[in-house]
Amino acid sequence: MVDLHRLDDVTARLGDVVLDPSTWPSFMDEVCAAVGATGAAMLQSDIRTEDIPRTDSITEYFTKTYFPHNLHLTDIRAARGVPLMHAGVDVITDADLFESETEMLRDPLYATLGEFGLKWFAAIGFHSGPALWALTIQRSPREGLFDADEIKALQRVSAPLTEAATLSAVVGRSALSGITSALDLIQVAAIAVGRFGTIIGMNSQAERCLGYDLAIRNNRLTLLDRQANADLTRLIDQLAHSSDLHPLPSSPIVVRRIDKRPIVIQIQPVPPAARSPFLGARAILLIRDLEGSAAFDQALLAATFELTPAQARLAARLARGDSVEAAAQAAGVALATARNQLKTIFQKTGTHRQAELVALLHRVK
Repeated sequence: MVDLHRLDDVTARLGDVVLDPSTWPSFMDEVCAAVGATGAAMLQSDIRTEDIPRTDSITEYFTKTYFPHNLHLTDIRAARGVPLMHAGVDVITDADLFESETEMLRDPLYATLGEFGLKWFAAIGFHSGPALWALTIQRSPREGLFDADEIKALQRVSAPLTEAATLSAVVGRSALSGITSALDLIQVAAIAVGRFGTIIGMNSQAERCLGYDLAIRNNRLTLLDRQANADLTRLIDQLAHSSDLHPLPSSPIVVRRIDKRPIVIQIQPVPPAARSPFLGARAILLIRDLEGSAAFDQALLAATFELTPAQARLAARLARGDSVEAAAQAAGVALATARNQLKTIFQKTGTHRQAELVALLHRVK
């Protein structure tokens, strides 16, 4: 039996879930307590992965059966229920999907539910932008089928869920924008991508990296280097078909260029604050152009290590990856002069090798 006052009270606290996406499971626990159910999960109409928000009470079913046995690909409740929701039905139950209980129990999905003490189901439809979602609520045989009055009570939750999901996506996008903007301040190029590789956000440093070898087409990152582009495609495929509970690939993607040093793309997970299930942000790509575009404040280097302007210019070029020979040529000085300047730089910075010097200068940047 549904406790209407308790259900309304839980629904009124949806704002707290918007601000902290990690609390969706506890919200669903409270919904289950209000409607007399065992557990709940949130499922998107066309994409279902292991990282769906769900209550602990039915986690074992999802992790041991539903996903491992690929039932998420053949779920009859989605096949028959999603068209009803697209047609405007706010809540569907088993009675909407089957002509009889006998037909229902013949379906393989319901056989697996029975192994975990589950049977009856109701789904509350809601939207986040164009995406259709459902809060699916699972009852045991003892808790019984949802009746007409209970369905009417569940219908009250549909609109608030749509509002909360919409706000959650906005809050997640704002958090993601804050992260990429912060990386912008320290001159790190960053692109945030979603489950299918669509670009959710990028900072101005990333925009400066775009060009012939690294471009945006159809709102997706495309690389001229065929091998690198294949590596990126494999990454996107992994994001599309795996849970964000799984670790991301640690190997960087190296974009090789004909007349320039490579571009290196490193993959980082999305921080928790931006992990709204309705935003779908899956990874942040950190882009480093090894051609030496990094900016070093020569005045700061000179003041920090008491370098002359010429020594500061040489140090900055070495820190960007230039050889002593290239730095000398760019400065218009003899190689011997540049080497003498480097010896003095070593003395003033307390370093002994060029690699040690470069590492130190990157900490000053």
